[in-house]
Amino acid sequence: MAALVATEAAASPDPAEAAETAEAAELSRVLSRMLPGLEADSKLGRRRALEALQRTLEAARPEAPDGDPAAAAAAFQGPWARLLLPRLLRCLADPAEGCRALAVHLLDLGLRRAARPRDALPRLLPALAARLAGPEPARRPPPEVCEELRLALVQLLHLAVRLSGAALAPHLDDAVRVLRCTLLDPFAAVRRESCECAADLARATPDHFHMQSESLIGPLMQSISHQHWKVRVAVIEATGTVIQFGSGKSVDDVLPHFAQRLFDDVPQVRQAVARVVGGWLLHLRDRYSFLHRLIPLLLSSLDDEIPEIACEAAGLWEQVGLRWQMENEEDLKDKLDFAGPPPAHHPSPGSRPGLGCRELVFRNLSKILPAICHDITDWVVATRVKSAQLLAVLLLHAEGHITQHLEPVLRTLLHACADEEKAVVHSCARSAELIGTFVSPEVFLKLILSMLRKSPSPSGLLVFASVIRGCPREALRPHVKVIAMELAHAHICQGSENRLYGERLLQCVQAVVSVSREDCRGAGVPLMEVLVTVLALWGPAGLGAKVQEALAELAAVESVDGSQDLFRAHVGALLERLAASHRDWTGRSTGFLQFDVVLAHSGPALGEALPQLVPILRSCLQPARDPPMRLKLFSTLSGLLLGARETVDSQGQFHGYLDTLIKDIFVPNLQWHAGRTAAAIRTAAVSCLWALVSSGVLSDEQIQEVQEMLMPQILTTLEEDSQMTRLISCRIINVFLKTSDGVIDADKFIKIYPELLKRLDDVSNEVRLAATTSLVTWLERVGNEAGKCYYQSNIQHLYRELLVYLDDPESAIQDAVLEALKAGSVLFPDLLVREMEAVLHKHRSPTHCEQLLQHLQALPPAP
Repeated sequence: MAALVATEAAASPDPAEAAETAEAAELSRVLSRMLPGLEADSKLGRRRALEALQRTLEAARPEAPDGDPAAAAAAFQGPWARLLLPRLLRCLADPAEGCRALAVHLLDLGLRRAARPRDALPRLLPALAARLAGPEPARRPPPEVCEELRLALVQLLHLAVRLSGAALAPHLDDAVRVLRCTLLDPFAAVRRESCECAADLARATPDHFHMQSESLIGPLMQSISHQHWKVRVAVIEATGTVIQFGSGKSVDDVLPHFAQRLFDDVPQVRQAVARVVGGWLLHLRDRYSFLHRLIPLLLSSLDDEIPEIACEAAGLWEQVGLRWQMENEEDLKDKLDFAGPPPAHHPSPGSRPGLGCRELVFRNLSKILPAICHDITDWVVATRVKSAQLLAVLLLHAEGHITQHLEPVLRTLLHACADEEKAVVHSCARSAELIGTFVSPEVFLKLILSMLRKSPSPSGLLVFASVIRGCPREALRPHVKVIAMELAHAHICQGSENRLYGERLLQCVQAVVSVSREDCRGAGVPLMEVLVTVLALWGPAGLGAKVQEALAELAAVESVDGSQDLFRAHVGALLERLAASHRDWTGRSTGFLQFDVVLAHSGPALGEALPQLVPILRSCLQPARDPPMRLKLFSTLSGLLLGARETVDSQGQFHGYLDTLIKDIFVPNLQWHAGRTAAAIRTAAVSCLWALVSSGVLSDEQIQEVQEMLMPQILTTLEEDSQMTRLISCRIINVFLKTSDGVIDADKFIKIYPELLKRLDDVSNEVRLAATTSLVTWLERVGNEAGKCYYQSNIQHLYRELLVYLDDPESAIQDAVLEALKAGSVLFPDLLVREMEAVLHKHRSPTHCEQLLQHLQALPPAP
């Protein structure tokens, strides 16, 4: 009975299966009528047949009676695989481009509707390879010449990969051969589609893809620099997936290309690199072998100019650190259980990198640093900038572990801080600050000071200043004086005449003062010496204002009011140090330039330092010393003497050194010597003497003392070639005469007016007027003399000479001489009248003579 039932069941088929079979049979009959048209000789016939097939397949969608899509696909599978697929694949080689395009479209439609698309792979993949790769893809262009059709064929391959999945593994060779060719296609869209296809292929065949993955790396890397940024992004993403599911051996070949893409102008490309590298650090099977190569790429993105990229990279890096920390929890157990707070002087304690991130950097630092130290000197600016930024990020992660790598890092920074690119210098200065933060001063001072002693340079001083700036005050306190003494050492303080050197030296002082504050009070003298040196050597080059700011900061920490009080506190020590070398100074000596700065900026403090100051002046102003130095020093001394009450005589003690100033300085320098240089020095000395006698600091008695010692020399300087010298000499004589009060010896007094008369013939009207003024004073002094009769013959001679100049072509001279004659007319008016009457007829105009005569007539009669 049971056998009978079974026999009946077998004899009566299932209704669904019967319907499916009927549907497939009907489709086969329809297709059979159309397929012969594909073999037509005419292009038009084949095209019409393909279009008919397209209409049939798109319009007549077979469905099972119960509406099951799987059953419909199963009904389509048979006719598709048996009838349609082979003929459509042959149409891929049709001479007509339109026919090939329709064939590709029908193949796409068939794959999507077939129940088992993987069954088509044995025929489809070789056909695609024939159209897209050819026999030698590396040497010949693909047989398919139309780029739109090549794109459609690659899309067809991509569809087959998505639909077939792991079933594609036996056909991996053909698929890879196609992709190796299409990844280098001239059409950018083909390359992008090929990249997506390669990534999906890797995901679809993870167990077999690693055997073929390396062959795709070459074409991918050739496309990574494509001119279209979307292609570059697609290549980077595809490379990430290919290596993720393929062989890790290719990482070393890929990373140099990825590193170059970090300099890409398009943010999306740089973002793709960060994402792919971050994914590798999280998921790559062999990532531990490549940590030292991958970490720098991801950390480089932390300084990207686009905040979104930098933020995403930071998030990825944090995930990487957490995952590595979790995977190595046993090794980090002590550090996790006894984790301390961030260092007290951490630059960003709120955003300190996690333990995993710090350990990753520390354990790989020895492998990463050599490459950075090499790239930071690269000839490409962008490479140097990126390397300098990366170094700062690494040092921030390494923290105290920097110490064991300190020497090569400092050597690198010393070289990189001399870079012309400001971004490189800025990043390196930041790295140096981190060294100061995390490394003990005992360690870094030993290395940096050794480098500076061996070869001082602007870059070395910048590194030093940055390290000091980053060092905690408590750690730096015991070393402030040592640092200041080293900076003040001549080998460093006077190491170069380059302005940049002076600027970096000033930055060192500013760093010490800003960090140490009140702790640098004990180092005030050497710090002042450095500032004075910078002002002396580079003040004229534009650093004067910055030095004044530094002086103000130092004055604030020493609790004194302004730079003048600061000089007052240290001028004695500064002059004491300068006195040790003053005998060897020349006009270009650093010591002399420092001395000149001290004189110019000390103000009232100089009045307290006269015992040290005057001996240096006396030594430096001897005739045997360097002429340029003497000229400069006389000029500075003139400025001091003009404001003597606020400078050298601030304490009222200057008169005690007047004798030394006159005898040992003015007398030797006013003596006549041949040559222009000697004349220039005499001019400077005369100017300085004028500043002294006109400053108001000397009493009449003191001016008389000066007159007694210097009148002969001043009368000699009236004959100098320099107009300025002659003019100032006339003015000095005028001052001498006004303060003499009859104390001048008669014989010496008589010798004065002939020299002044000679100046009435001077080429300069200004000198002539000054000489006339002095003659007026001389005549007034004669009137005060009790024995004026002793001078009658001299007065007569003077009248006679002055009457000549009363007819001078210059009206100003005429007026001045008229006033002189009026002043002297009270001495011997009758004598003057006789002399005037003798020359009146010789004058071109009698006007001034008549005025003088009127004046004489108005004089009261002599007793």
